Formats: sequence, structure tokens, C-alpha cells
Amino acid sequence: MNTLTPSNRLTPPPAENRLAPVRQIVWAAWIIMLLVSMLPNIIFTELFKQATPWLFWAKLGLLAVLIGVSYFWHVLTPLRKYLWVLAAIFGLEYLVSRGAQLPFWQNWFGGAEASFTTSMLGTQLQRFIVSLLIIGVMFLLGYRAPQFFLTRGDLRAPTRPIPWLGIKKSESWLRFGRNLAFFVSLGTLLFLVIGGRPSLASLGRALPLLPLVLLFASLNAFNEELTYRASLLAPLENAVGYKHALGITAAFFGLGHFYGVPYGLVGVVMATFLGWLLGKAMLETRGFCWSWFIHFLQDVLIFSFMAIGSIVPGG
Repeated sequence: MNTLTPSNRLTPPPAENRLAPVRQIVWAAWIIMLLVSMLPNIIFTELFKQATPWLFWAKLGLLAVLIGVSYFWHVLTPLRKYLWVLAAIFGLEYLVSRGAQLPFWQNWFGGAEASFTTSMLGTQLQRFIVSLLIIGVMFLLGYRAPQFFLTRGDLRAPTRPIPWLGIKKSESWLRFGRNLAFFVSLGTLLFLVIGGRPSLASLGRALPLLPLVLLFASLNAFNEELTYRASLLAPLENAVGYKHALGITAAFFGLGHFYGVPYGLVGVVMATFLGWLLGKAMLETRGFCWSWFIHFLQDVLIFSFMAIGSIVPGG
């Protein structure tokens, strides 16, 4: 009869390799997202009428602590890459924004008198630099381009049914994506018309700016889909699964629009729903194309209304 001696007994795996209960990992992912999202800023600004520049450093510090804890607490271990990506987004956006304060950048794109086209070009270039750096971060974390959706994907992939929207059967993303692009764009247009109430004359003035609007919309859609969706979905899908990865990234995206366009509580709901649909497109087609295209159409409408001053971030 074989007996285990102290020298040949199996030792338990290190704590970081033990699988934590999935429910704990999911709760941790949601709580972390809410703490580092725009929600604390909204609460302090709207309820307490306080400026919140210190919240940036609090969030970055929290992420740094959580990354350290993830090396010995098994609940956070599956979320480590997610934490690194969040910290990279915060840190890189801060560094690039500081670079944009340099005199040469201000001379090119800054100043109170800067036109919409000049200031928007500067903003999109900043975000594009961040996006390129985030791509580098993803490679450093061990991802290949298709693993964080930086590929066209299967444009005809089957959709998952959405029973709560009355969509009970699967269909091709080629058809579903076209319909989705149309109806989401129609909803965005209605919001902009009701909120901005532009005149026909002002809309006519936007036509000469259309080429630049298309450029800005294409850049913004790429930047936001890469930074706030693809880079976060990749680590979250592995850690918490399809459903919660979609929900977390959609809520993070939606909360970020409280002071954006669309704005306020209605804007948060609209942006969260859009973020959920775009994340769904990315996960189901395993690529970037449908998400970028649908987002691009919304930005064309939004930037057109911003170009004529009909609507501004925050209302």
C-alpha cells in the first residue's frame, strides 16, 4: 500500500493560481469599474458642488494598489490585465494632456479663439496618440492584434438573440449591423435636433465643414472603440465572461458621457445602450469593423451639430 510521505505529498498551488469563485471576480470587476468611472466625479460635482481634480489621483492610486494586491489575492488575479489597462488609460491620457499644454501645441491647436476645426483636430490627435500607446500596452501584456479585436472580424457572423428587445432569432451581422446603424443613427439625430434646435440656415453652414467632420468622426470612433472598448473587453471577457464584459464596458462608456454628447442622464442611458451594442458587435464578430462603422455614423451627426454650435458637451 502506497502512503504519502512529507517528501512526496502534493503541495497546494500558490494563492495566485487558485481559482476564485466567479461571483467574487464579477463583483470585484463591477465595483472597480464604478470606482474609477465618472460616477464619483458626477456625485461630487452634482450633489456637493465640489471640484474634483483630486479624484484622478485617487483613482490612479487605487488602481496601483489593486495591481499590487492582485499578485497575492486570488480574487483580483484574473483581473490583473484589466487593472493594468485601466491604469494605462488613465496614465497615458494624463501624460498626453500635459504634453498638449506645451507652448508649441498651444500655438497650433490651443487658445480661447481657436475654431471648432482647429481645437477638434488637436483633441483627436491627442486621443490618437493615446490609442497608439494603448496598442503598445496590449502587445506588452501579451495580446496579439486579433485577441483585442484589432482586425476586421467576420462581418457576416451570426448574432446572439436579444430576447428583451424582441429579437429571438439569430441573424447575420451583415443584416443586423445595417439595421442597427440606421435606427441608432435615427435616435441620435432626434436627440440632437430636439436638444439643439438648429435652423436650416445653420445646417447649411455645416456643409463646407463636412470633409473635416468625416475625418474627426473617423478618428474619434477609432480612438474610443480602441481605448474604451477593445482594450477593456479583451481582459474582461477572459475574466468574467461575455455578459459581464459587455455590461461593465457599456456602463463605463455610458457614465463617461454625463458631461459629453449626448449628455446628462439621458445621455448616460443612450451611451450605455450604444456601448452595449457596439461591444456586442465586437465580441460576436471578433473584430473592429461594425463597432467602428456604427460609432462613426453617430460621430458624424454629433460633430456636424457641434460644428455649427447647435450643441455643446454637457448641454
